[in-house]
Amino acid sequence: RDRSPSRGLGDVYKRQVIWLSSVELGYEHYIAFNQSIEGEIFINDRFSFFTRKEGEKFNATSIKVGYNYYFDLDGNSGPYVNPFIKQRFGNFKYEDGTKTSLNSFILGIGAGYQWNYNDTFIIAPYANIARNFGKGVNDDGKFWAIEPNLGIKIGYKF
Repeated sequence: RDRSPSRGLGDVYKRQVIWLSSVELGYEHYIAFNQSIEGEIFINDRFSFFTRKEGEKFNATSIKVGYNYYFDLDGNSGPYVNPFIKQRFGNFKYEDGTKTSLNSFILGIGAGYQWNYNDTFIIAPYANIARNFGKGVNDDGKFWAIEPNLGIKIGYKF
């Protein structure tokens, strides 16, 4: 990510693969040298760190819109915060065939640290916490209304 005013704002294509078989694809556009907006789609979105037992299945997709504010410490690397909104669509199927709706509006905030290598390759570990407003999710004892999340963003700047 180029945050130097002399080189332009730049865009970043992000890809995240999480060990729980969720795939996230995103695009980030800089609106200032230390601020950006992002859009992401979560394919096979998992609910936080909840695992599934044999016969259970997550079937959900999400769309996220966020804002990033970078605390520029050394030119192109440093900590950042990320308030966001997210909409999840889908369900969770239990072993006995019953389903819980995962349809939810989610409001959250995240923080992380971004390393920028040669102004083209980005690695950024992060932690998020969000409030899930989905009735089906909040009424089901398996899930929580507060959703923690950890990850690593890997990006390429073009």
